This record gives sequence, structure tokens and C-alpha cells, in this order.
Amino acid sequence: MNFLRGVMGGQAAGPQPSGAETIQKLCDRVASSTLLEDRRDAVRALKSLSKKYRMEVGTQAMDHLINILQTDRSDSEILGYALDTLYNIICNDEEEEQDESEDAVTPIPASGKNKNVSMPDEAAQKQADDLGAQFTEQFVQDPEHVTLLLALLEEFDFHVRWPGVKLLTALLKNQCVQVQGIILVSPMGVSRLMDLLADSREVIRNDGLLLLQQLTKSNAAIQKIVAFENAFERLLDIITEEGSSDGGIVVEDCLLLLVNLLKNNSSNQNFFKEGSYIQRMKPWFEVGDDNSGWSAQKVTNLHLMLQLVRVMVSPVNSPGASASCQKSMYQCGLLQQLCTILMATGVPADILTETINTVSEVIRGSQVNQDYFASVNAPSNPPRPAIVVLLMSMVNERQPFVLRCAVLYCFQCFLYKNQKGQGEIVATLLPSTIDANSISAGQLLCGGLFSVDSLSNWCAAVALAHALQDNLTQKEQLLRVQLATSLGKPPVSLLQQCTNILSQGSKVQTRVGLLMLLCTWINNCPIAVTHFLHNQENVPFLTAQISENLGEDERLVQGLCALLLGICIYYNDNSLENYTKEKLKQLIEKRIGKENFVEKLGFITKHELYSRAAQKPQPVFPSPEQMLFDHEFTKLVKELEGVITKAVHKSSEDEKKEEEVKKTLEQHDNIVTQYKELIREQDAQIQELKEQVASMSSQNEQMQTTVTQQLAQIQQHKDQYNILKLKLGKENQNQSNSQGDSSQVNGLQTEELTQLREEVEELRKQHTLLQTQLHDKDALINTLRSETAEGSAGGSDNTELLKELEALRSQVESQLAEINQMKTERQELLRRAEAGSSDAASSSDGSLDAAKMAEVESRLAAQTTETERLKEEAKSLSASRAELEQQLASATSTVAILQTEQAKLQTEVQESKKEQDDLLMLLADQDQKIHSLKQKLKDLGETVDDEDDLEARDQTDDDFEEDEDED
Repeated sequence: MNFLRGVMGGQAAGPQPSGAETIQKLCDRVASSTLLEDRRDAVRALKSLSKKYRMEVGTQAMDHLINILQTDRSDSEILGYALDTLYNIICNDEEEEQDESEDAVTPIPASGKNKNVSMPDEAAQKQADDLGAQFTEQFVQDPEHVTLLLALLEEFDFHVRWPGVKLLTALLKNQCVQVQGIILVSPMGVSRLMDLLADSREVIRNDGLLLLQQLTKSNAAIQKIVAFENAFERLLDIITEEGSSDGGIVVEDCLLLLVNLLKNNSSNQNFFKEGSYIQRMKPWFEVGDDNSGWSAQKVTNLHLMLQLVRVMVSPVNSPGASASCQKSMYQCGLLQQLCTILMATGVPADILTETINTVSEVIRGSQVNQDYFASVNAPSNPPRPAIVVLLMSMVNERQPFVLRCAVLYCFQCFLYKNQKGQGEIVATLLPSTIDANSISAGQLLCGGLFSVDSLSNWCAAVALAHALQDNLTQKEQLLRVQLATSLGKPPVSLLQQCTNILSQGSKVQTRVGLLMLLCTWINNCPIAVTHFLHNQENVPFLTAQISENLGEDERLVQGLCALLLGICIYYNDNSLENYTKEKLKQLIEKRIGKENFVEKLGFITKHELYSRAAQKPQPVFPSPEQMLFDHEFTKLVKELEGVITKAVHKSSEDEKKEEEVKKTLEQHDNIVTQYKELIREQDAQIQELKEQVASMSSQNEQMQTTVTQQLAQIQQHKDQYNILKLKLGKENQNQSNSQGDSSQVNGLQTEELTQLREEVEELRKQHTLLQTQLHDKDALINTLRSETAEGSAGGSDNTELLKELEALRSQVESQLAEINQMKTERQELLRRAEAGSSDAASSSDGSLDAAKMAEVESRLAAQTTETERLKEEAKSLSASRAELEQQLASATSTVAILQTEQAKLQTEVQESKKEQDDLLMLLADQDQKIHSLKQKLKDLGETVDDEDDLEARDQTDDDFEEDEDED
């Protein structure tokens, strides 16, 4: 223990050992001591020496410390000392020295971030970084060490969990990718780290946020796992608990982690939107009327919140994802809240700039959001549109550069895919809509375009170019704009004024902006090209600019002049005789040279600032002088460079051929269009026929139902008729017994005859209905016969069906004749019955009439039964016909399949024949080679057996064997 006292600060006699010797002895004590207290004291001593003697402790004690973590899991104190020691030798940040003793309580800092007291020397810091990277690589060389550290994080003891979190964070800082891979494959590795956010001790929760920040850097798989571990809900709850934008550094850490999870991760962005977390962002941007005294932390927090909104609607995201997020932000009122900040007073400049950029991307390409932004007014007297107020800042040279860039980006996003907004901006420049009492967007753009400030010229030119982007109507409308240059002089067009300023030799930035505006203006607009060429000075100016050999700064202007002249050639409609396509190309060949022209045109894409502007839509430049290219213009250059080069090198014959090809293609397109219309008409007809078939099927079902009901009624009438017949028979018997009752019988017969007449009338109606139905059935039979004859002509089955249908038809006709005969007989009986009611008939005549009536009724019943049987046969024949059609279709498909197989077999036979021919050719070649070789052997004097000799020898051997068998 005297040794430990010496290490911990006690007095010891004799010479003091060096630091390396002391560390070596402490390591031996850790490795060899059997008592836990001795090992604990030795580890605590190593911890105290780990900052001063970082290299010695790391090289000698790391393995022993890792062994302590594996073996002494039951003692939280020694685990804490070991983790602190490992953290000290791995971490590269210099921390405040903390005096610790055996019984001292570890102080808990108020925040999870470690603050550096002083900046170390650069060389020393670099050496420390290299040392930390070496120890980290040594630690993570065995993945089990990281897995062990993850297991230790499950310990709830503060002295174990907090050092473990700090150590894992340091490992991720030094070897991020390797440690991420180990944690990703570790079972429940990410889930254990997510549990840190639920820890009630703020220092562990805050350091857990820092750990997750490092863990989620540039790793989409871990980002998805963390997101699906309910990270969004937990982080938003922490932000709300900490006071949102008014919160401290914990809110900043949460926002940084959210940005890590959402940036360039479409899956997490969709999960964030579907989880309705966008709606929870709206309260963050609620600012009061008094915006004075913003703290630095609040500015940082709000800046990160705006960045988080921009991540969700960034132009680099897929268009569908950005559009859905933009829609949600408008519906929940987030866009309205951002516009409120935009128009508020007292907002810091950097927050205002970031808010403008955020609003820009929220409205970019969304018609609903763009319309809302156009309706926003600034709280001024009189109220002015927000667009006008922003443009006033853009053309004001006293405003900060980043703010002017943000306003330009906002104006570009407002006009992106917004033809309605483009028309409104251009309309403010037209003579009929100019209001002298108010400042409009067009007036501000014209003022900036002709200002003395080159940056205002460039911004106004680019903004006006975006008002014309992909909008032929507005390009033509802008040609009507007239400008009054000075008193007493006639007005000039805007196009002419731009070319006048261009020819005056202003600054490079101004000329670049005007050339980009002119290229965008006349692109794909032959009328604008004609107006431009109509000025006799424009083409000579362009050719002079292109042909001169100027310095590096003027190269870009030369390239843009070449592009402008190339557009005049490509979109020329040859309406001006002096400047047709052919004459302009001849001018280029004489004055400039085609190769020189193409070389000057390539100066644009070779410029160092071109690729930077082509990366993203937002104009971000380090200084105003480097603000030369617009993102949309770079896309235009990429589109036009190739076609202009081809147009310059093409001859008139090639152009004529191209025109002929275009005409041919147009004719083909017209033919295709006609066929498409014909197909649409046929589809409509097919649909109409399908509807007719469906309606006829429903009508058929209704008719079948009606027939069934009528059959039931006929059966009911038959029963009633039988009852009346029995009554009539009884009354005739009573007439033969007593003559005095004849009057009663006659009275009863009169009533019954009346009922019989009614029943006869009903039967007559039913007979008429049955005749109509029989005619319908005849028509159906005829159609079936025709369809059967067409579907399967020559088939024996169809012929038999036709014969059966003809037989059924003849039977039905014969039954109709019998029914008519029965009808006449029944009428005759009725007449006789009426005659019998007038004078008393004899009992023998009554019995005769009753017998005839019974016979008629029996025949009628038989005919009805036969009719029902025939109907059932017709139904069965229809079913059999349908079955035969189905069999015919299946047979047709079978034949098609067999034909296909036959074709395959024929192909295989042909191939096998070819192979046999090839084999025969090979055998013939081999025989020829064998014959030649035998001939050579014979010439050399060798004995060679020919095939004939071999066959003769074989025949002799066979005969000898037969003779032996006979013996």
C-alpha cells in the first residue's frame, strides 16, 4: 500500500520512479492482485495518470483494462474507473481537470457537451488526434470489445453508464464507419442506445443525444432503425419539454439528430410525414410582436428548425415526396407561420435570410403554395405585396449579399413551373397595366436592370429571365414593353435597350446577366429572334465580340455571345432576307470560322463557376464577384450547345433533308393519330355493344320470370276449371231427377256460363301471349341456327341440332293448329250451353256435352304438357349448343397448340438433319484422311490391312467357327 500512497500523492523515501515504471507496476498489480480492492486502487491510480501519461497508459494498460471490464462486472466502481481511463486515452478533446479522490462524488455537468477551456497548439492537437485514432483502432480491432461496451450500457449505475456513453461516442468520432458496422450487426445494439433517451438523468440523456448524432452520420441503415425505434416521437417530446426555440443546447442536439435522420433519407422523410410530425413543427415558429433581444442559442435553434423544414422539401428529394410535404405544410399552417416571420420586424438578419430560403423551397413547384405567397401582403401603409418588398431588398445595394441572394432564390422558386405567376410579373411591365401611384415588381426589375450596381443588374436580369422560362406567350408579350430613356427622345423597346447597354461595354457581371436574359428570351421564340435580328447593329456586334482575342475575363462573354448568335441561327424562321440561316452561317464561316466559333461556345461549360451553379438551384456564392451563372441557365446551355454546333456545321442540303424527315414524321404522326382515334371509336362501340348485351341479358331474365309466373297462373286456372266442370256434372244429374228444379239449374248455368266466358277471354289472351312468345322463340331458333351454321359449318353435331330445332318447330306449329281446333270446339260448346239455357235440353244431350268438354280439357292438358316438354327440350338444346361451342373453342386452341408443337418438331427435325449432314461430312473427311495415311504407310513399305481384307478375314473366322460347331 506504500507504493499506492506514493502514486496517489503520499511521501515516500528514496528516489521517485519514472512515469513509465509506475504505470508498469500498476499494470502488474491489476493483472496479479487477487483482492478486488487492490485492483480497484490500481485502476484508480491508472485513471489519475491517464491524462498526463496518455501514451504510456494506452500502450501498457489497455489490455488489462479491457480484462477488468470482462471479469469484474459485479463491481460498478472499478468498471467506472476502467471506462474513465479508456475514455481519457482515446478521447482527443482536452477537458477541465477534475480533482477526484476515492470518496469524492463525481460532479454532474449541466449539459452533455464538453467545452474546451483553451485551444491547444495545432501540432500538439494533431499528435493527440493521431494517438486517439491509434488507440481506437487497437480497441475496435476485436469487435467483441464494442459488444462488451454495449452490454455495459445496460447497467443502470451512473458511474458505469455515463463513462460508457462517453467512451462509445469517442470511438465513433475516431473510427465512425468501423464502429457503426459493429453496432449494426450487434443484436439489439441500436435499441440499447435508444434506451438512453428514456433515462431520467439528464446528463446521460444529453450525452446519449451526442452519441446518436455520431452513430447516425452517413449511415442510412442505422438511420432507418433509429427512426423506427420511435426516435421522432421522443425527440419532439424532448424539444417541447425544453422550451422549443427558447430552449437550451439540448434542443440544438435534438435538432441536429433530426437533421441527421431525415437528410437524404426518403424512407425516414416519408415516415416523418405519414406520422403527422410536420404538424408538430408549427408551434416552433410562433414569434411574438416583441422580437428584440434574441439570444444566440435561440438564433441557433431557430436556424436548425428552418433547416429541418428545408430538408423535407429540398429540391434534391424526389418530386412526389417534396410535393406531399409542401401540401402538408400548407394545410397545417406552417407556410403561413413562416410568412409571418418573413414580414415581422426585429428578426435577426441571418434568421430572416434562412426563413426566405425556407419559404422558397416550400413554395417551389407547388401551385397552391405559390398562389398563397402571391397573396401575402407586408404590414405597411399602404399594404404592399410581399414579392414587391422582397424585390426592393434585392435591388438595394446596401442590403447584405446573402439576403439579396435569398430574395433572388425566393423569386425564382415563386416562378418555377408557375405560368400564372410569370404572366402576373410580365403584366406589370406592359403599358396597359402600369400604375403610376404604386411600385410594381416590373418597375423594380427594370430599375435593377439599368442600375449602376452590377450585382443589381445581374439579379434583375436573372429574375426577369425566370419570368420567361419555358413560356412562349410571355416572351412575345415582353416584346411590347417600351421604355422612355430620356426626355424628348422616342421610347425604345426593352430588347433594344438591353442590347444598347450590352454594346456600351459595362462590367462583366452586367454583360453576363444581360446575355443570359437575351438567350433565355429568344430561345424557342422565332418572333423574338426576328426582333433581335431586325436591329442592324446586333449581329456585327456579336461577330466582333466572338472574333476578338480577349483576356481570360472576357472569355465567358465571348462564349455567351456565340450562344446568342447560335440561337439566332437555330430558331431562325428566315423571315429577314439579310439574316437567314444560310447567310448567318456564311457570316460565321467568313468572319469567325466554324471551328473557332465552336471553341468559343465551349468556353461557357469550361468555366470554373459553371459546374458550381449546375449543382443545385439555390444561388450560393462566396462573393458577389463570383455570381455569374444561374442554375436554370446552365440547363439551357447543356441543351443548346450540341444542337447549335450541329446547326452551324450543317449544309443547306442537310437542312432540306431534315425538313423532309420532319414532314414525313409529321405525316406518320397524323396517321398514328387517326388510327388512335379509330381505335377509340371502336373501343366506344365495343363498350356500347357490351352494355346492350348486358341489357338484353337482363331482359331475357325478366321474360323468363314472366313466363314462369304465367305458367303458374295457367295451372291455377286449370284447377278452377276442373272444379267448375265437376259442379256442372252434378247439376246435369240433378236435372234428370226433377223437372221442377230446371229453373234453378238454368239460373246456375247462366252464372257458370258467365264465369266460363270470362275464363275463355283470359285463356284467349294467354293464347295470344303464348303465340307471341312462340314467335320470339322462332326468331331465337333462327338466330341460333344461323350462328350455329356460321360457328361450325360442316359439323355433324350442328346438323343434328338444326334437324332437332326444325322438328321442334313443326311440333309447335302442329300444337298451335290443335289449340286453334280446340278453341273452335270450345266456342261451339259454349254456344250449345247458351242454347240449352234458353230451352231445357234433354239429359242425354247434357251428358254428351259434358263428355266433349272433358275430352277437350284432356287434350288441352296434354298439349300444355307437350308445350312445356318442348320448352325444356329447347333449353337443353341451347345448353348443348353452348357446350358444343365451348368444345369447338377448346378444340381450336388444341389445334393451335398442336400446330405450334408440330412447327417446333419440324424445326428440330431440320436441325437434326443438318447435324447428320455435318456428321456425314466429318466422316467423309476422316475416311479421306485415313485412306491418305494408309497410302503413305504403303509407300513407306508398311503392311496395312484394308477394310476389304479385314472383312474377308472376319468372314473366314466365322466359317471356321461354324464348322467346329457342326463337328
